[in-house]
Formats: sequence, C-alpha cells, structure tokens
Amino acid sequence: MATSRIEYYEIACQQVLEKDHSVFSIQWVVLPEDHTRDVTPEELLHLYLAYIRSFTCTLVTPEVTDTGVEFHLLRSSLSLLKFDLPQYVAIPHGTKATLHISGGFLVQPGQCDRGELDFIVERVAEGVKLTLQLSDFCPLLLGGQKPSLWRKWLYRFTQAYLHKVVTVRFLSRVHKKLVGYTAPVKIVRARLRSGIDT
Repeated sequence: MATSRIEYYEIACQQVLEKDHSVFSIQWVVLPEDHTRDVTPEELLHLYLAYIRSFTCTLVTPEVTDTGVEFHLLRSSLSLLKFDLPQYVAIPHGTKATLHISGGFLVQPGQCDRGELDFIVERVAEGVKLTLQLSDFCPLLLGGQKPSLWRKWLYRFTQAYLHKVVTVRFLSRVHKKLVGYTAPVKIVRARLRSGIDT
C-alpha cells in the first residue's frame, strides 16, 4: 500500500550554557514509521562522521582509531576534538552511542575529562526519534567557568552557531536519506534544560 508524503517535518533544537558554563546542546528529528527502516546509533555515528568530512570540505577530518575518534584539522596531527571509543547502551525504547570527550584543541585544558556526545535512536508514538546530544562540554573559547561577556558572545556566534548549523543540516540529510524524499523543514525551539541560550 502506498504511503502519503508528509507536508513538512520538524527539527527541535536547544543550546544553552548551564550554571557551570558547560554547554548543553540537543537536536532531534522524528521520522514517520511507515517511511523509514531500522537505523542504529552506530549507523547514525558513521553517517555523522562522513557528513563532517563532506560539510567542511575535508578541513576537518574525523578519524576512527583503535583508541577512539579524533577530529583532525587539515589532515594534520592537530586534534580539534578527541573522544573515547563509543559505548553502546540500551535505553527505554531504544539505544544510544556515547562518545566521552578526552581532549582536543577546542576543549579547555583543565576540562578534558568531562563532556560527551550521544547518538540516540528511540521508538516513539510518532515513529523513530533520532537525537544528537552534546552535554557537559567546556569549550576553549569560553576560557573557564567564569567567562566574560565577550567570550560568551564569541562562542555563541562562532562555534555554537556552527555546531547548530552542522547538526540541523545533518539531521535534514538523514531524514531525506531514510524517508526517501525532500520535504520542507521547520526548526522549533526545545526547552529541556535551563541556561543561557547560545
């Protein structure tokens, strides 16, 4: 039986600086059940790494090694971000892949042992929910736990903005790949945590 096309779909977003001035960022999209197939966090992660390479025109090159995942600048030895190997965990109604941050040039030197990036796949009433979540991240641009106003603005209009654009476009591309056609997208603001919007 033929399935009907959706008129539009939504991508939800929230990016905030929390009380300790770490970053919480989340974006998700829900794919209708009758338009998609099973997708795993592992597949979502690999699609994301390939997209980073494509979006940046190989300016940033993700590399998966025996010890983790690194984002290199211009294929050099400089790691912008370092992650431990992904850990796959079952959650209610789905699974997730968690990459713990372990260092990199973009991370505050004293905060390399905190922060994580999650790729989450969940079954919900409307279909399949795909989520990317960055939490407890301490970016170098903020300088520390008491960043000045100008540092907050610098981070907001550079790294935070770029992360949001990349993630939203990535989820839009995944939607097209799995659903099979392009539809208009509406960006909606989510409110999961309190903090300063970035």
